[in-house]
Amino acid sequence: MGDEEGGNTSWTTLVEGMKPAMGMVVIQIVFAGINIFNKLAINDGMDMRILVAYRYLFATVSLAPFAFILERKNRPKLTWKILMQAFFSGLFGATLAQNLYVSSIKLTSATFASAMTNLVPAITFIMAVIFRLENLRIRTKTGQAKILGTLGGVFGATILTFLKGKEINLQTNVNLLKSHSNGGNQMAALRQEYGNRVMGSILSLGSCFSFAIWLIIQAKMSKDYPCHYSSTAIMCLMGSVQSIIFALCMVRNWEDWHIGFGIRLYSAAYTGAVGSGLILSLLAWCINKKGPLYASVFNPLMLVIVAIFGSLLLDEKLHIGSIIGAVLIVIGLYMVLWGKGKEAGAANIGKFPTDEETIDVVVGPKKIELQNGSALSDDVDEPE
Repeated sequence: MGDEEGGNTSWTTLVEGMKPAMGMVVIQIVFAGINIFNKLAINDGMDMRILVAYRYLFATVSLAPFAFILERKNRPKLTWKILMQAFFSGLFGATLAQNLYVSSIKLTSATFASAMTNLVPAITFIMAVIFRLENLRIRTKTGQAKILGTLGGVFGATILTFLKGKEINLQTNVNLLKSHSNGGNQMAALRQEYGNRVMGSILSLGSCFSFAIWLIIQAKMSKDYPCHYSSTAIMCLMGSVQSIIFALCMVRNWEDWHIGFGIRLYSAAYTGAVGSGLILSLLAWCINKKGPLYASVFNPLMLVIVAIFGSLLLDEKLHIGSIIGAVLIVIGLYMVLWGKGKEAGAANIGKFPTDEETIDVVVGPKKIELQNGSALSDDVDEPE
């Protein structure tokens, strides 16, 4: 009986430990869908600044009922500190990050901008160390694994984007771009701006920094206001107001704001209600459980999913370089997750020893110091 209870406890603990990882995989699948809908909306001629504005408007409307119904009894008081955190969370995580990203796509290409987003894990890791949200411990194996894993993920994502090699033929009869093509003039204008890679690189890098800052702000906000639906709804409300004001300043033609009942509406609804609404609540929960670095290291996984979806649905070509990059990304992810797992286990024990530190061991009433790798002396009494 005891063995069965112990087995059930171990299984429950394993499932609970896997929930953040499974949540992050779901998040990256949804984010990959956002990229596909963005491509379809651009191909239909929709102004991306307007899409960003509608996106966070849909997110706010979709999240408000969940926040009101599910968290009305345990929602903490809304203070000015929380409102300021929500304002900056909306500014960096929604308005700046998304508008800088779509602007970089216009000046370079979607492939180039997607490659730059893989700097987010490295930027987040550096900023988390600076703000003491993440411990480096470079002399330990866990610290080295996190550093090498983060770099490996970035390197793998870069190879996935830029190294082609032999083409892998995954032919299907599905090509969503052909059925949603209405933006010839805008796409031609975009192609004329592709040469400005310097400014596009700066904007894309700014988007990465903005998203990294948002991850850190969200980590603090999750501690101060641990109601994920409410905090995400407030953030999306702030982001929608900011994005609408920005879009109104940049796009004066009211006809551009008409989205109709086609792919533009579907893109705004999916990216807003699902991508920036429910999924951001899940992301906030994952950040609260595992921290900003854990969340950011899953970002390169999105490129793997986009490569597969793009090849099957958008008539994009999959190459050997994509496979090599995907393998490196998976290796990098496992290295970081291994480091995080070891640190979590050490945190439960209570200390992170380095190779040069001593370990205090208490056996009954006696306390002895052990150098790393030494053994207990034979004359230590066993506890009764």
